[in-house]
Amino acid sequence: MEVGILVFHDAEELDFAGPWEVLGTWGARLRLLGDSTHPVRCRKGLTVVPDAAMLDTGGLDLVVVPGGEGTRPLMGRSDVLGWINGQAQRGALIASVCTGALVLAAAGLLDGRRATTHWSAYDELRAAGRDIEVDQEARFVDEGPVITAAGVSAGIDMALHLVARLDSPDRAREVKREIQYEPEPPV
Repeated sequence: MEVGILVFHDAEELDFAGPWEVLGTWGARLRLLGDSTHPVRCRKGLTVVPDAAMLDTGGLDLVVVPGGEGTRPLMGRSDVLGWINGQAQRGALIASVCTGALVLAAAGLLDGRRATTHWSAYDELRAAGRDIEVDQEARFVDEGPVITAAGVSAGIDMALHLVARLDSPDRAREVKREIQYEPEPPV
């Protein structure tokens, strides 16, 4: 399983690190993809170095687009939207966490589909595409070739769902135990 996870200026760190942890523990081959291999400063100040430039990356099995303030500029970039669409046309699953859904909507991948995003961006998501049914209750929405997650911890839930879908529920439970993901918030 070849997985490309996008990183960009002002990406939300846990939106990509959570799925990275789950999918890496599962055994997927992971690559951080950016505009180039130059360092990227994320929303909370973490600097990461992409493994490859997204536009130089061929066919993947799964693409994950995280959220963060940096998604808004991506929505207007025809090169990024075209690359995501090209991956989808080649059969890659396309997933988003948080406001990464806005990028998928701008690419037209959510038109006529159910989707979710961070609660603060429901109206933005509705406006970003055509006939998007925004699910305000779901932690993640699996629409077959496109999967959207609501936010940070929902991105981990979505990644575990993908392991169950692509491998087995037993394997997903093993990964969950390995990373000791046992959400029971104290508040």
